[in-house]
Amino acid sequence: MTDSPTPRPGRVRVPADELRSFSAALLEKGGLGADHARTTADVFVWAALRGVESHGIARVPAYLDLLAKGVANPAPDLRIESSAPAAAVLDADRAPGPVALTAAAEEAVRRARTHGIASVGVRRTVHTGAIGYYAAKIAEEGLIGLGFVAGMPNMGYTGAKGAAVATSPLAIAVPAAGHAPLLLDMATATIALGRIRQARANGTPLPENAAATADGTPTTDPEQAVMPLPLGGAKGSGMSLAFELLTSVLVGAPILSAFHSDDPRGREHRQNALLIALDPAAFGGGTAEFTAAVDATLTTVQNLPPADGADGVHYPGERSAATAAERAEAGIPLPPALWRDLTERADRAGLTPPTPR
Repeated sequence: MTDSPTPRPGRVRVPADELRSFSAALLEKGGLGADHARTTADVFVWAALRGVESHGIARVPAYLDLLAKGVANPAPDLRIESSAPAAAVLDADRAPGPVALTAAAEEAVRRARTHGIASVGVRRTVHTGAIGYYAAKIAEEGLIGLGFVAGMPNMGYTGAKGAAVATSPLAIAVPAAGHAPLLLDMATATIALGRIRQARANGTPLPENAAATADGTPTTDPEQAVMPLPLGGAKGSGMSLAFELLTSVLVGAPILSAFHSDDPRGREHRQNALLIALDPAAFGGGTAEFTAAVDATLTTVQNLPPADGADGVHYPGERSAATAAERAEAGIPLPPALWRDLTERADRAGLTPPTPR
């Protein structure tokens, strides 16, 4: 999921802290309050540091557009609803995803510290951003974090014509003592929509059984492809459907059934999510014993004999953590077109962009 830490020709490098402040300033000019702007920018910079470009700084212009069009609410009334100690629903009131899910992660951690486990559903948010960020934030507190998201159908479903389900992602973060946390962050699609657009721009063919035409016919032609296909066929589409039930249906805000109905509002952009926090200490033993055992397990995997041609054996999140360390030192690489877009928006907003390296 991550790019090489070496920037491609023509890219500029911008220090992470400066890029975070700059992104927050742009988002604040776009209508977000100062705290919400900083929270949203932090999610974008986190993804960019780890090489997840699709959810990194490229999302700043996209979110500014969501705010300008009224899709995202710049001043949401976030409300926690709960009838059980270890479960709650956060009504996001169309808040940007980073705002809503960061609050949900904090609520899940707070409840899990008392009850050993907690789940917080998020209803009516707008684009969650990198789901791995919220699971990782839970892991930073010494807890295990899990996250699921459901959104607008934009992916095929095995046996169905056209876009039927969402490329719903999941994330699992497990804290360790001496290693970077395990962080599994994946979508239920074979490839991302951005990969299709990139292949179209480059004129390169797509992998077999990774994308489809509007009627669901698999194609490797990026000019004909309009949607990704589910990872592993029925497995990926089944996971996406399950995540719709675990998020949207669970919090009383179905997306899938409304999207495929005659309801004119069924296709209004929205997403739902579920975050779960687990306290290892609640399962016997202590947190230190658990993280030490996690370290031993990850080391065992790293020491497995590598296959021919492999550069080693890695666990989920290991390489993206290394990319983050490199980019924190050298700066975050940005494509020229994105940097031009950001600086033009800054000029219109009366802001001074940071000086790239």
